[in-house]
Parts: sequence; C-alpha cells; structure tokens
Amino acid sequence: MASKCLCMIICLLLFFPQGVWARVQKEIPLVAKMPDRPQPLKARDWKQTAQAYDELVFDFSQEGPFLPLISWDLGSVNFQQKSFFLPSYVGDYRAQPGSQEAINLMAAVVGATLVGIDKSNQHGENWVLMLKEFYNDRNGLNLVLNNPSGNTGSLWYMVFPSMLFFMALDLYPELGGVETLSTSGEPLTMHEIAVRTAYRYLEMVESQEGFSFTGYDFMAQAPIELSWQIEADGAAGLAWLCYQAHRKLGDERFLEGAKKCLLYLTGLDKNPFYEVLLPYGVYSAARLNAEEGLEIDLHRLMRWCFQSSDVRKGWGVIADRWGDYDVHGLVGSRTDGGGYAFAMNSFQMVASLLPVVRYDPRYADTLGKWALQVVNNARLFYPDEIPSELQSNPLWLPFSQGVIAYEGLRKQEHEKTPYATGDAMKGQWASTNYALYGSSHVGFLGGLINVWDGKILQLDLLKTDFGAREAYPTYLYYNATEDEATITESGLLYDLVTKEFYADNEVTLAANEAAVLVVLPRDKGKVYRGNALVVDDVVVDYMANMVAFVSPQEGELVSGDLTLALDLVLQDNRIEEVVLHLDGKEIYQDRKLPQGSIDTTVFRNGSWHELEVWVTLQNGVRLTDTVRFQVNNPS
Repeated sequence: MASKCLCMIICLLLFFPQGVWARVQKEIPLVAKMPDRPQPLKARDWKQTAQAYDELVFDFSQEGPFLPLISWDLGSVNFQQKSFFLPSYVGDYRAQPGSQEAINLMAAVVGATLVGIDKSNQHGENWVLMLKEFYNDRNGLNLVLNNPSGNTGSLWYMVFPSMLFFMALDLYPELGGVETLSTSGEPLTMHEIAVRTAYRYLEMVESQEGFSFTGYDFMAQAPIELSWQIEADGAAGLAWLCYQAHRKLGDERFLEGAKKCLLYLTGLDKNPFYEVLLPYGVYSAARLNAEEGLEIDLHRLMRWCFQSSDVRKGWGVIADRWGDYDVHGLVGSRTDGGGYAFAMNSFQMVASLLPVVRYDPRYADTLGKWALQVVNNARLFYPDEIPSELQSNPLWLPFSQGVIAYEGLRKQEHEKTPYATGDAMKGQWASTNYALYGSSHVGFLGGLINVWDGKILQLDLLKTDFGAREAYPTYLYYNATEDEATITESGLLYDLVTKEFYADNEVTLAANEAAVLVVLPRDKGKVYRGNALVVDDVVVDYMANMVAFVSPQEGELVSGDLTLALDLVLQDNRIEEVVLHLDGKEIYQDRKLPQGSIDTTVFRNGSWHELEVWVTLQNGVRLTDTVRFQVNNPS
C-alpha cells in the first residue's frame, strides 16, 4: 500500500550546479519549542567560574565551615604515591580518604585543563598523575573505576571514569609514559593503564550479544541484571572508549567494537537514555560516519537525547519555565516533583554533543540554540544567581564564593519555584546540597565557550573533541539577537553550514542562526575527496555535500496530503540516483529529486512512519537523511 500512497511530481533538474543550492539544516522538535532568547538573559563568565572553582577546591589554606575541601589521601591503595581527596558534597558525612569519586576528581582535573589551567604543574603538584589511583590494580579488576577500591555494579558508573581517564591522557600526552610504582611493585604508565582498561572493555564488548543490563561483573564475566535499572546506553560510552582506543592503538578490533555498540543502540526499539552516556553515542556515530565512511543512524540517537527515556521514567532534556526563570535545555528528570535538573548532566551533555556539528553541520542551528539555553540557564544551579529563599543552603554562599553549584534545581520544593537543592540532605549523607561531583564538570562548559556577551555565542568545537584528527580552529557562532550580526575572524574563513569561503574575514549571520567557521591558512590548495573538503591534507569539512528533509520535519503531526520537500547542497557533483524509502520499503527511484505528496489517510490515525532518502552522486558518495512523522487524521 505504501507505494500506492505516494503521488510524485518529478523535479525537472537532472543535476545541480556547483555551489550552494540550499541552507541544509535539521530540526530537533523539543529545541524548536524553546524560546529564541531565554529569560532572564544574563551572560555569566563560565570560564572564570571554572577557574575560580579550581582555585577554591584545590586550596588547602581555605578556612570556614567544611573548609578546606581538599585533603591528601596517603592510603596508597593502588600506587606508591600520594593522591588527593575531594568530597562529593560539601559537608559529606561519608568523606574519608579512599571514598573519593573519579567522576568528581577526574572531572575537576579535566575541566580545569579545558579552561587553561595546567594541572600537571600546579602548586608544585602533578594532579594528573595522581589520577592513576583510580586504576584498580590491587583488587585484580585492572580497570579505571569510580573509587580506588571500586566495583562494577552500575554500567555508567563503571564506564564513565575510564572515559574521563582517556580525556586526561588526551590532554596530557606527554605524561603517558611516566612510570609510577603500583603497590604490587609494578611500574605502570598512564598509557599502559589506558591500554589495559581498553582491552578489558573490548573483551566484554566482544563477549556480549547486547548491553541491556545494569552492569557487568568482570570477575564472574557476566552481566549484572536488575529489571528496574537497565543501562543499555552504557553501550554509547563503550563505543566512545573503543573508538578512542582504536585511534590511539590502531587495533581494528576496537573499531569493530565501537560499531557493534552503536549498531546495538540504533537497533533498539526503546529510548535507552539513563544518565550521561547516550550523547557520547551520538558523537561517536558522527565520527565513525565521517571518518570511517559508515552510515550509523545518529539521527535516532540524537532524537532520543531530546525525548523522554523509556528505561528511566521522565529522564531527558527539560523544556519549561519554572516561576520567573526559563530552565529550557537543562538535563534531568521532567517528572520528579514536576521537574528536577542536574548540573553534572547539563554540563556533560553540552560537552559531548556540540562537537557533533564538526562532523554533521546539519545540526548547527538547533544545537546552537540549545547550547544557548544551557549556557544561560545553568547559572541557576549557583547560589549567587538565585534569591536566598529559592535555595536550600543560602548561609554557605559566602564560603562557596559563588563557584560551587547545588546538585540540582527542582521545579518546586517548600512551595518555592524553582528551588536549588539536592539529594544529600534528604538522604542524610551530607550537611548541604552543594555538590562537588557536579560542579567539577563546569570546565567542560567553560572550556567550550570562547565568547559569550549575551548576544553572540561562540563555542570552540575542538575543545571537547577528544582524540580528534588534526584540524584547523573551528567555532560555532550562534546569533542570539533579533537582528543580523557581523562576525569578524582573522584568516580565511569557511562556513560548514553554507559551504562558502569568506576572504574578507566578515560573515553576516541572520538572527537565530548559526555559522560553523573554520579558520584556514591562506594560499593553500583545496581539494574534494569523496564527501570531504581537504586543505593542505587536513579535512576541513566531512560533509561537503548534504541533504535533509524540509517537509516533513522531525516529529511533525501530519494529515491529508503530506507535501515532500528536500534541501540539498552540492559541490561539483551530479546526482546519479535518488531512492526514497517509506517504513523501509522503496517507493521512489530516479535520477531526479522527488517533489510531491503522500496521502496519509491510508495510515492508521496516531501511527508513526519513517522516510529515508538516499542521494548517490556520480563520484560514488551517498548522502542520506531520515525523518519520522505521526499521522493525525481524526475520523
């Protein structure tokens, strides 16, 4: 029936001339509903926040309640060297050396580095090498875990520390070969720790058919399964680890492991978003598609990042206004108490998703708009940004210096909305709800932001593109004003969105639009290889030719005749073949782009359907896009 319901009007163009034919962009429905300018709008200096946070928490001389926050850990569980301790919360009753969390300490080191602090030589200490203590050597697990004597009960808690360790090694490659004696007397380097950890995970990936479980017991070599806690998006973190290991070590098994994890995720029929890892799957899919020539469905993973999870009720990105404040874009639960956003998750999701635009520029506008929401609204986690009556521990504000965030922000508590708080006091494991484990990730946001003046948001897309190939400086600019804006950069500019070169160094950007500008060396030859633009043997644009659906839009409610429309940008190429699929069935094949409509009255009301287009060019490159729509034909 599907083939009968398509009424095509064939486009007369057999090919498109060299140059831009359209501004090709994809929409995320939830982001489209967010305001163009969140209110109240305030330009917080996130880089300064991250730098001041580092200065406070790594200062042994601080005085006041619960200060100093840092202390030495001389337990030497895994290595014959001192390490350091930071509590997960301010006033944490559980705080004692050995209980420190990698998601706190490693994030603090990586985040500080991203905002320009050298943690390998600060206050006469090398904080980077101290992170080796999280490599669980003594207990025989031979993995980087969340505690020096860790366990593997939760998949995200198990995988994420290893990812942070890889990030630290990527930022400090010169430390990769420095040996430290383990407590067993074996000299180990960060590189060797990364290799051992990576191969341990690879063996697990290769041994499993799927990843819909809670965690993995490496001693028993078997999954841990709790029906109420399914962490299948751990496969996204494993894919990231495998691909980083492949880039570092060159072993093709890691590439196959990354593909296996991502194909497992895209084959699921339920949204697996659990904590922080799913966005790293989007990023990994984008890189494998661009660098390895694969066609992994990153659109499916991206869609899930902005929809409610099917495995953790209400989990996802919040789009709402609480009281007098927009909280759009923050990440957490949409349903817990009406809404509960978390600092760590919000910082991490921006850091993991924004580099995707380097590899798939079709998301520049929508991710730029979403990043604007987070950059503006995440300040509400901080005690100096919200009235004292709207937070649980205002009396500690002077000691926080305004740079330690609350764990989260609730829509309502104590009849106040919103309310900056956390779980620590309710759980009776700390005296305050100020959370270092979330605040330590602020550098991931602060490092991304090159400029934020309340008008133009400039993000450095290389900053959190860990393990990336050689690249020229690349920035996403988002115009958050109601007027056109002119961007000036030195050097020859190339926009990944429009595919235009700018020799005069000035780019005009329309309101609420993004540009992704690559700063190129002058007088260097350019060449197109496959679907990539290459300048002086460095890939500038992995998607020099692009296609995307204009109609229908992702998630659109449609009725009657659904008009089809596609945007396309081509360089010096011609179309060899166009194939259109509806729900997996081929409904159109020609050398011309289709234009026409679909009769949706033949479908059940409320049903979902997927369109996929393949545009094959004469140079062999295949461009693809997919979009889902829902039928709304009330009888």
